[in-house]
Amino acid sequence: MPLPRLSSFPSSRRPSRRHPRLRPALLAALLALSQALAPAPALAQGLPGLGDAVDMGVGAERRLGDSIARELYRDPDYLEDPVLDDYVQGIWQPLLAAARTRGELTPELEERFAWELMIGRDRSVNAFALPGGYFGLHTGLIAITGSRDELASVLGHELSHVTQRHIARIMTSQSRQAPMLLAAMILGALAASKSGRSSGDLGQAMIMGGQAMAMQKQLDFSRDMEREADRIGYGVMTQAGFSPQGAAIMFERLQHASRLNDNGSFPYLRSHPLNSERITDMQARFQFRADAPRGGLPLQAEHAMMAARARILGRPGVDSLRAWVRAAEGDLAGQSPAARAGTLYAAAFSAAQLNDFNAARAAATRLREATQAEPAAARMARLLSVEVELLGRNPQAAQALLAPPTGAEPDKSRAHLLLAAQVAQATRQPGPMIPPLRDWVAVHPRDASGWRALAGLYHAANDPLRAIRAEAEANVAILDYVGARDRFKAAQDLVRNNAGGRGPVRIDHYEASIIDTRARENEVKVREQAEELKQQQQQR
Repeated sequence: MPLPRLSSFPSSRRPSRRHPRLRPALLAALLALSQALAPAPALAQGLPGLGDAVDMGVGAERRLGDSIARELYRDPDYLEDPVLDDYVQGIWQPLLAAARTRGELTPELEERFAWELMIGRDRSVNAFALPGGYFGLHTGLIAITGSRDELASVLGHELSHVTQRHIARIMTSQSRQAPMLLAAMILGALAASKSGRSSGDLGQAMIMGGQAMAMQKQLDFSRDMEREADRIGYGVMTQAGFSPQGAAIMFERLQHASRLNDNGSFPYLRSHPLNSERITDMQARFQFRADAPRGGLPLQAEHAMMAARARILGRPGVDSLRAWVRAAEGDLAGQSPAARAGTLYAAAFSAAQLNDFNAARAAATRLREATQAEPAAARMARLLSVEVELLGRNPQAAQALLAPPTGAEPDKSRAHLLLAAQVAQATRQPGPMIPPLRDWVAVHPRDASGWRALAGLYHAANDPLRAIRAEAEANVAILDYVGARDRFKAAQDLVRNNAGGRGPVRIDHYEASIIDTRARENEVKVREQAEELKQQQQQR
């Protein structure tokens, strides 16, 4: 976290009677400092521990997180991809359950924080935690992983940053370092006011030393937090059933990825422990487990396919897309079945992005044949084929592919549901898909993509009132309360203009009542958001 910039003090002059205000100013500052440094009752018995003394409340942290997430939702690189989302959620939800079982995720935090995982279209290898239970994951990180276990180790680490309130603790730490910086400045000013150039230089040195000491404490605090997140995240991921070996392998990958960007700073000048330190720690934890498997983690076809999808969604460029298409046309006999599935998936998805649907269909067909024996991979292959047919404007073929294979259970995943909604809209058969999607958003009201898909179905069914309300709910889901207000107002205008049979639209009064209620609730959010913005502008 950046520290405040300090103004310089005049240090080369001997004090004289021409500066009568210096001493009163110093006395006032010392008085303020003594009050600032007075220990709070809760801390009077000693220094705070790593997990103690969080000044920021849960509600304040959630509001801060909402304000950041609101901007991320507007970012053009925010990625709404149901297929990749489903795969990541299959890792994320067991981690949340494990944190809950271990007591890391308390009932209060679970209720009041968002626990929302957002994927960003970015080729850099990164993941991060935000205030209030929001998390970011770059496509570049998914692309370099070789297993679900590696990805779970990163997500478990970031999850632990939030369950341990690290962000709030950093802010508390910074607020307590401000008196330390003030003390350094005052002592420096006192030294500068005594006599001579040498004393003046000493004053400047004390000021700079105070800054350095505060920065060092900040770095130490951050390193301790990283170690704590490593330790707790490791426990969470193993409790969730993921291989502990994934953590050590992931750190090795991160070390390799960071070599080009490493500035060579000494360990004590870094905010994160050295990857080599963390690798050693994770390997030690792994090797002392009695159930630790030996050798590397095997590549699974489903993960290879999702890593390929993440790589392509990162927009690697036309040349890379063509290279993947050509790779599938070569001899794949030397590849393992999982690697072959990843290559074919990359080829089909790349060809679809290039609008070469003949090549996309050919690779997708080979992929379905290659993954028949693995249900999870076969499902991903079938969903990709549906996408290819939708992009190729062949919704009837996509509809046929949505049917489950003989003897298989129906696919109830979110990705399947949203793709089925697209197919229903494209074939002008929205009716059968409206009830299941309406039930879905009732249980998952923060699913903006679900609301948008439902709006499209309502428009196709010639039900504009419900369509506009679904559009408004999609805006609410991404915290765009002003945009939601406009859509709710449009729905209310539609009701007014068609009331009593005056217009062509038939009005459902029950739906109109829901819209009025939701509009009032949303208006409260609009006012709160405006007040927060006003306060931020005043603080600047």
